[in-house]
Amino acid sequence: MVNPGVSTLRDEEQSCPLRRAARLWPERRGLVFAGRSWTYRELEVEVEARRGWLLHQGLGPGANVAGLAANMPETVLLLWALGRIGASLLPLNTRLADLELRALLDQSTPAMVLSDEACTGRITSARSLLHIHGEVGRYRSELPASERTASVRPTCIAASLFTSGTTGAPKLVRLSHGNFQASARCSAANLGAAPSDVWLGMLPLFHVGGLAMAYRCAVDGACLWLEPRFEASRAAALLSAGEVTHASFVPTALERVLEAAAGNFPASLRAILIGGGPMGEPLLARARRSGLPVLQTYGLTEACSQVATERPDERDGKTAGPALPGLEIEIRDAADRPAAPGVVGEIQVRGPTVHLEAGAWLKTGDLGSLDERGRLTPWARRADLIVSGGENISPAEVERVLAAHPLVRDAGVAPREDAQWGQVPVAVVVPAPGFDRDALLAFARSRLAGFKVPREVLCLEELPRNANGKLERARLRALVEGNL
Repeated sequence: MVNPGVSTLRDEEQSCPLRRAARLWPERRGLVFAGRSWTYRELEVEVEARRGWLLHQGLGPGANVAGLAANMPETVLLLWALGRIGASLLPLNTRLADLELRALLDQSTPAMVLSDEACTGRITSARSLLHIHGEVGRYRSELPASERTASVRPTCIAASLFTSGTTGAPKLVRLSHGNFQASARCSAANLGAAPSDVWLGMLPLFHVGGLAMAYRCAVDGACLWLEPRFEASRAAALLSAGEVTHASFVPTALERVLEAAAGNFPASLRAILIGGGPMGEPLLARARRSGLPVLQTYGLTEACSQVATERPDERDGKTAGPALPGLEIEIRDAADRPAAPGVVGEIQVRGPTVHLEAGAWLKTGDLGSLDERGRLTPWARRADLIVSGGENISPAEVERVLAAHPLVRDAGVAPREDAQWGQVPVAVVVPAPGFDRDALLAFARSRLAGFKVPREVLCLEELPRNANGKLERARLRALVEGNL
């Protein structure tokens, strides 16, 4: 049913979700951070002040502004303010080395660089977000009434994000406001949307998952409970207290949340999205026993986060679910023909969330298969395949099996060069007390073809993962080739 209030909105309000939320739900809580909350009416005032400040800095359509900061409200406010002047946000990963950051800036040439206090000095041209926060106040009343508009064109770039670079050099992906709005609508069509929704924002805002969550809240009129960073004990406490209804984690973060929890979680939780890698059956069972409504997902930056997600009423933990309503997934074989159910091929995606430069179908480079019901099982990046004796081995498939062992906390698989077979798989695991290598290999042999069973098992206290929780396969492979 269409909200009767929507039809009364001006075109400019229809095009800006935050302006729309401020008109429809002015006193509804839209953002929480560090013990303070903002209503949508208050957020609208703050965004307009920043828009005035940006205009006074000479910024306009086509400009991009880089941000180097931990999660903070200023980033969310800038996302909307930049959109209203036709400019875009370029969020940067705070965990990158200074040389890496400079290379990204050389590639993207932002008009301005802003940073939080912790990153001050890492980029010489950066301006302090804290200082700007103090400056914007006077622009609340200085902007002429004729310039007070909130138009955000769907084709205008909202954010430019660098892919994680887990398999190569980072690539810049430009996502439009239309992409983000479509992503929010597709997610809501699967999960539903309610005024009481509160999303826990612990994903970094330099990651598409974090930005998509912030955008989704404005589209739905929900609340973003923003945290500076992921902390397992903090997440467990917020989930347990019923402060939030939705969250998104990678499997390793979920395991840490479960370890930090004092007991079962309340029924007020509506969905916990899990992405970024395979989740073993023991972790899934443990999460569901604790009361977490876990839904597995598949997504990528080029398609503005979620592409496939389990349906809340059909979740079984065996797949990433079907394509979200409004999106299409197709598996293409080596001859670029549609593959039959169960056949592994390249995952391709079509729909309004796909970035504008992708063409008719986004060729993800990821391998996967669809079952008879259209549910997706992601297997690996094509570049990650291990070729052993002419046989292709998906590291993700082997990792799923290893992660299902009760004494394995985390698992990765990488190739090692071999004179006889070309390559052989080697497992790198984070063991639990009582772990036994031989028992793990026996477990793997009972579930995998012989050529897929790791030839060796190496143990680490922690696997190399990036800030988004994704396994850094290039680093893992280097560790394996050097035998740690």
